[in-house]
Amino acid sequence: MFQYEKRLQYPVKIKNPNPKYASIIVSQLGGPDGEIGASLRYLTQRIAMPYDEVVGILTDVGTEELGHFEMISAILYQLTRNLSYDEIKKSGFDTYFVDHTTGIYPVAASGYPYSASQFQSKGDILADLNEDLAAEQKARVTYDNILRLVDDPDVCDAIKFLRAREIVHYQRFADALGIAQDKMNAKNFYGYNPSFDKKR
Repeated sequence: MFQYEKRLQYPVKIKNPNPKYASIIVSQLGGPDGEIGASLRYLTQRIAMPYDEVVGILTDVGTEELGHFEMISAILYQLTRNLSYDEIKKSGFDTYFVDHTTGIYPVAASGYPYSASQFQSKGDILADLNEDLAAEQKARVTYDNILRLVDDPDVCDAIKFLRAREIVHYQRFADALGIAQDKMNAKNFYGYNPSFDKKR
């Protein structure tokens, strides 16, 4: 089902390691609005989605989010490679280092580890697609915040690419919601839902 190309979606070439930046950017790996949660959200929601066009959008975006998880991992690796213990301690990266050394581990910038409780899959078309729209905006805001705190042009280049993709994903989910609403309106979804009218 998936075809994997052994290259990043967008090149990550960071010349200067900076563990302080890594401790901020890690939130887009495993934070509440990070890439792993986005991918799992969309790839699980697609299973119960009744409309093929929307399933396609959820699959496309969920798969791309896996590529973004890979990009964030590359950013983190390049920001933490070849650090001295003194650099680790001075940067505040020591709290991450003590548990994970410089391995890539999905946590929020606050240190809270990734949890599947950070996303929802309801099996309800409107609830899921509106969550997806909100998720893309929250991810965009997180990238905005990262860009406010980071001034390395190599890092910012990759982050700007990821931020731009969140906007595209938002637009795709707006299209998906329109498709779904058109199909639901055709079945008089808003006026009557027979699944709620069963006699017990």
